[in-house]
Order: sequence, then C-alpha cells, then structure tokens
Amino acid sequence: MEKGAVLEVHELSLIAELMDILGTSAGENGIVRIRKVRLVVGESHQALPEALETAFTVLGAGSPAEGAVLEIAPVATVFRCRECGHEYGGDGWLAPCPACGSFQRALIRGNELYVDYYEGETEEDLACG
Repeated sequence: MEKGAVLEVHELSLIAELMDILGTSAGENGIVRIRKVRLVVGESHQALPEALETAFTVLGAGSPAEGAVLEIAPVATVFRCRECGHEYGGDGWLAPCPACGSFQRALIRGNELYVDYYEGETEEDLACG
C-alpha cells in the first residue's frame, strides 16, 4: 500500500472519531448546526492538514457539521533530553540531543489531539436569524 493511502486512512479515522464526539456534544447541547471546529493536532500524529480537511468535508456531509469550517491548530514537536534537560524541537525521532548527543528523551509537546472548541446554532438561534 502506498504511503499516501495509509495517511488518508489515518486522517479518516481521526475525523470519524471527531464526528462522533461532535455529534454527541451537539446533541447534548441542542446544537443542530455546527459552524466552526478548532482541532488541535500535534506533529507526532503525522496527520496531513489537507487530508484532515478533506475527511472533515466528506464525513461531515449530512451531519450537523456539514459546511462547517475546520480550523487546524498545529503543535510542534518538542523533546526534553533526559540526560541534560535541554529542550529541542524537530521531527527526527532518531536524532540525538543537540546539546549532549544523548538519545534519551521525552516527548513533552506535539502529541496533542483534541477539539479546542466548536461553534454552533440551536433551533432557536436559526429561527431568530
């Protein structure tokens, strides 16, 4: 299977889970139309923004999120060296600490994946507008 095909499946599964979360929350709060969703995504998820947007459009069809704007807030990967405490960014999991050369590190940012917020309307809002 091509790398691009794997990434598309990955993004589809992330957005499918997002749609479940939005559907549950919208139902609990009387939201019938979702206008905007802000999704925070860490680089370590290796999710392509364009693929997330496409999956959001496809999976949102026929749901309260149909036509909604998906805003993606990326979070850069940051490691902390367990030997010297130096914090550094980068996408190379195999690269050593630039300060001491150690391969002992902890991921401290870049693994986030959550809905920061969403905006929507109730039946009452739509009737008044």
